[in-house]
Amino acid sequence: MIHVDTLPINPWQENTYILSDETGECVIIDPGCLSESEQQSIVDFIKNKNLKPVKLLQTHLHLDHVFGSRFIANTYNLKMEAHAGDEFFIEQTMSYAQQFGVQVKANPPAISTYLNDGDVITFGHSTLKVMHLPGHSQGGIAFYNEDDKLAIVGDSIFRESIGRTDLPGGDYDTLISSLKDKLLKLSDDVRIYPGHGPSSTIGFERKHNSFLQN
Repeated sequence: MIHVDTLPINPWQENTYILSDETGECVIIDPGCLSESEQQSIVDFIKNKNLKPVKLLQTHLHLDHVFGSRFIANTYNLKMEAHAGDEFFIEQTMSYAQQFGVQVKANPPAISTYLNDGDVITFGHSTLKVMHLPGHSQGGIAFYNEDDKLAIVGDSIFRESIGRTDLPGGDYDTLISSLKDKLLKLSDDVRIYPGHGPSSTIGFERKHNSFLQN
């Protein structure tokens, strides 16, 4: 059974996720740790839980989701896995962060493994299925586990809201189609974990998310 730990971090309160199972192996999703203290908090959490990181996964490559990607990759000897659609963000990260007054020491690492819709990721005794959900960004993806009824959805959808679509690669109609044609096909009791804010369920969003009503 997959256990989900949510660690809100950095000035954007981005949700870094650590998914683990009974083997102790874990995957780190969207490490947003920016400062040294934030980075150390992730290391301490993993150490205290006696976990073994085996995967570095990205729902997308917007800067607040990749602040700590190079640090995590170097610390645990991991390679970054993400969708090719967001690859162009990598070389822009440092300069883009400066526009927000944020100093980033280095750009994220290159994508080592390209994740595509339908791919299956394994760790421990667990699996995660990749769902491509473009719209917030071209390379936005979710990680879904059917048995445990959970999905890590990045910034594609939030509780009673959706991701912004005015950033490079974003498109409102594409995002709505992604959510309706793929995410809402999941059962109502699937819990979704977004890139910011509290978790929700497919059923709750189906009923209460005004962006998905039409």
